[in-house]
Amino acid sequence: MTAGRYKIQSMKSLEREMRAVARGEKPAPADAAMPSFESAEVLIRLLSPENRALLALIRDRKPNSVAELAEMSGRAQPNVTRTLAKMVAAGFVKMKADGRRKAPRLAIRKIKVEIDLCADGDKLRVA
Repeated sequence: MTAGRYKIQSMKSLEREMRAVARGEKPAPADAAMPSFESAEVLIRLLSPENRALLALIRDRKPNSVAELAEMSGRAQPNVTRTLAKMVAAGFVKMKADGRRKAPRLAIRKIKVEIDLCADGDKLRVA
């Protein structure tokens, strides 16, 4: 994923924005297609220690399939598949087609989170 901002936007704010665009009151924002998170807490839950260990395995051992990653991690394959789907949707992981198999690869290596302690102005950037 290219360097830039992700969106951290509440569902209520996203709904207001989408309705205004649908009514023609404003154009769709330039970052509308970027991955987004409802809150910094959602991001933090996605980046649990277990999930970060999974990302490290992808980085260091470059598994050739989801099944291989599941075996390396000691996690059940359905669990790894669900986690990878969330990581792909977030833009952290991409799935590289290798014949019939798909191999997970990191799409980014670092993010920077800026948390506004008093308001909903949190920001997330790919470093």
